Amino acid sequence: MFHFALPDPFAEILPDLWRGLLLVPVPLLAWAAWSDLVTRTIPDAACIALALAGVLLRGAAGPWPLALSAGIAALTFFALAVLHAHGGFGGGDVKLAAAVLIGLSPIGAYRFFVITILAGGGLALIYVAMRALPPVRPASAGAALPRRLWRTERWRVRRHGTLPYGIAIACGGCWAVLTTIGG
Repeated sequence: MFHFALPDPFAEILPDLWRGLLLVPVPLLAWAAWSDLVTRTIPDAACIALALAGVLLRGAAGPWPLALSAGIAALTFFALAVLHAHGGFGGGDVKLAAAVLIGLSPIGAYRFFVITILAGGGLALIYVAMRALPPVRPASAGAALPRRLWRTERWRVRRHGTLPYGIAIACGGCWAVLTTIGG
């Protein structure tokens, strides 16, 4: 018997859609890092969107990969919450790290931890070096944004302000996501 099948337009689009969904965390992490640098807060909306994207991505792989990623995220959340309770880590950083981990495979989580630790160490070195710089005057009202940020950060460093560790978490998250796309 003759069978005529129309081409499924979604068959070609769906793999590209999932690859596109893999890139969703990158702008969310950039937003979280920028917010942490400028205001020292990480938006809840960024963390919620990251977690939802992660659930979709890992859920597409099956229930066990999702459960494994959720377990890694939960263990990390509780470990970082203990550090937060002792003043060693910010609350926003705790929720951001857990949200990133929900969408990562175990090897992606390993990559995330390694790059986050390295980026955090580099960030800490930059901030330690900034302490040796002379005090700054406030930037003028019409100064460009990079100049205002530079002066604000130097002011924060001189007053022993917090480290915007969301930047390191975003670096680790972006690295893990972008290295996962290739395989």
